[in-house]
Amino acid sequence: MNEYVLQTNQLSKKYKNTMALDKVNMTIKRGEIYGFIGQNGAGKSTLIRLICGLAKPTNGKIELFGESNEQELIQARKRIGTIIEGPALYPNMTASENLEAHRLLKGIPGKDCIEKTLTLVGLVDTGKKKAKNFSLGMKQRLGIAIALLGDPEFLILDEPINGLDPMGVVEIRELLKKLNQEYDITILISSHILSELHLLATHYGIIHNGKLIEQMSLKELNDKCQQYLHIKVNDPNKAATVLENHLQTKNFEVMPNGSIKLFEFVDVPGEVSQTLTNQGLVIEEFMPSGEDLETYFSKRIGGVHNG
Repeated sequence: MNEYVLQTNQLSKKYKNTMALDKVNMTIKRGEIYGFIGQNGAGKSTLIRLICGLAKPTNGKIELFGESNEQELIQARKRIGTIIEGPALYPNMTASENLEAHRLLKGIPGKDCIEKTLTLVGLVDTGKKKAKNFSLGMKQRLGIAIALLGDPEFLILDEPINGLDPMGVVEIRELLKKLNQEYDITILISSHILSELHLLATHYGIIHNGKLIEQMSLKELNDKCQQYLHIKVNDPNKAATVLENHLQTKNFEVMPNGSIKLFEFVDVPGEVSQTLTNQGLVIEEFMPSGEDLETYFSKRIGGVHNG
C-alpha cells in the first residue's frame, strides 16, 4: 500500500498572465491531518481544484494513491470526499433527503449509508427539519456528511470552519479528529483560522504567491515556535551573569527593552526565579511565552515578501 495519499511534482497553473500556482511539490501521507495555510489569493483553492479534477494544470503532475495517469486519476478521485467553497445543500430538503439525493448522484448502492453517516456527524435526530433552517454549524456537518458518502479515504475541506461560532468550531474540530483517528481518514483542510488549525493538524503546508514555501510536522512547528521564559528584572546585565554562572546556560537573549528570553528551564521556572531572587535581583515580570502558528506564519510570509 502506497504511504502517500497525495504527491504533486512541479505542479503549476497559469491564468492568462497570472501564475496562480508555481512549481508546487506537496506530499500528504496516509493518516495525516494536513493544515493548508495561506492568505486569500495565495493559491489554496486553485491547488484543491486541481487535486479534485475541477481544473487542469498548466504544467506538472498530480499523484493520488500512487496513481498518476489520467484514467487512473479518475478512479482515484472516487476515493476522495470534498467540500469546496461551501457545502452543496438542497435548502428545502431534510438532512436525510439531502444525503439521498447525493447518494443517487454518486451512484452509491443501498440506503444504509444515510443513517450511518448522519449518526456519525451528529445529525440523525434532525427529523423533518429542512436544511435552510439549520444553524451554520449544522449545515457544515451536513456538508461533511455528503462528502463522507461512499466511505472516502481522503477528505478535502476548503475553509470548513469559516463563519462558525465558537461552539460550531469545536464541534467540527472534534468530528474531524474522530474521522481521522477512528476511521483512518486522511484530511487536507485549508483555513485562515490558524489558532484552530494548531489544535487540529498533524502536518502543515504554507503557500504564498502560488509557491509552497514550507512543509512541516506539528513537532517541527513546535520546535520552531520555541517556548521560553520571559523575564524582566531590575538589573538585566546582572541577571545575564547569574544565568551563565549559577544556572550554567547561555541559551538566552537579552532584548532591547531589557527583558530576557530564556530558552531553557521552561519546565522548571521556579528554579530560575529562586536563583535570581537569591542573587538579590527583583523580578518585575516572569512568565512562560512562545510563538503560536499565527506569529510563525506572519514571520514566514513577511520574510518571503520582504525577501
